[in-house]
Amino acid sequence: MNTQICGLVLAGGQGRRMGGVDKGLQVLRGRPMIEHVLERLRPQVGEVLINANQNLERYGAWGCPVVTDAVGGFAGPLAGLHAGMRSTQQPLILTVPCDSPFLPLDLAARLEAGLVAAGADLAVAKTYDQPHPVFALVRTAVLPHLEAFLARGERKIDLWYASLRVVEVPFDDQEAAFSNINTPQDLARHETP
Repeated sequence: MNTQICGLVLAGGQGRRMGGVDKGLQVLRGRPMIEHVLERLRPQVGEVLINANQNLERYGAWGCPVVTDAVGGFAGPLAGLHAGMRSTQQPLILTVPCDSPFLPLDLAARLEAGLVAAGADLAVAKTYDQPHPVFALVRTAVLPHLEAFLARGERKIDLWYASLRVVEVPFDDQEAAFSNINTPQDLARHETP
């Protein structure tokens, strides 16, 4: 566990592809997806926040502070990151989505090693040639830079990353860990271990 890292579960979207329901609260193998995510994330970090914009009381039941977007209109993962950065005192924040219940158990350690080795602002996980931008370890010192980006009306995560020193950290050995569950069909497909 790294006590210098705040874990941030991104659960602030509208779940359009899931039929407009809150993805983190959908049941997988008898438990809400967020519970699977928290179980894998908590041992890796010093504190955990949940970014959500609806069902706040339900998310709060897991014992983590729930932070809402300061930027209106379900503005995406950068708005969630912004809310998380404003709510932690830690120098590093690790983002994970609420719909990826199999995330790597060594995600924080490997991203931090990559971040430090490269002297980067942000480390992002990738499998083979596929980056996973919402699995990222970010230095909270870049908050003013993110605030300026959002204030210009920008929302695209790739565009913001392109303006920073980014290192991609390979997780080719754990490709299945990045499976995300976007649709009812995905949920059904992952129901059996």
